[in-house]
Amino acid sequence: KVLDASTLSFSTRVKWFAICFIAGVVCSILGTGLLWLPKGIKLFAVFYTLGNISALASTCFLMGPLKQLKTMFEPKRLVATIVMLLCLLLTLCAVFWWNKKGLALLFCILQFLAMTW
Repeated sequence: KVLDASTLSFSTRVKWFAICFIAGVVCSILGTGLLWLPKGIKLFAVFYTLGNISALASTCFLMGPLKQLKTMFEPKRLVATIVMLLCLLLTLCAVFWWNKKGLALLFCILQFLAMTW
C-alpha cells in the first residue's frame, strides 16, 4: 500500500522523509537555542513552528499527502490534530500580534504535546 501512495520511488520518498524530518529537528533545536537571545522569543516561535511543520510534512513523503490528511482527521486523532494546528497558528499570533512571550511558550508546549498525542 505504501508504494501506491505516490509516483515517487520508495528510495526517493525515504530520502525526502529523512531530509524533512532532520530539517524539522534542526529548526526546533535552533529555535530553542535562539530562545535565550534578547528578543529571541520571536525567532524561537518561528523556528519551532517551522520545525513542527517540516516534521509533519516529512510523513507525507512516506504515506502520501491525501492519506496523511485522512489519517490526521480520523475521529481518534481529530482533537489532537485540531489542537496542534490551532497552536501552530496561535504561537505565531502570540509573538507577532499580541506580544505575549509566556503565551507563545505555552502554545509551543501544546504543539509538542498535541503532536506527541
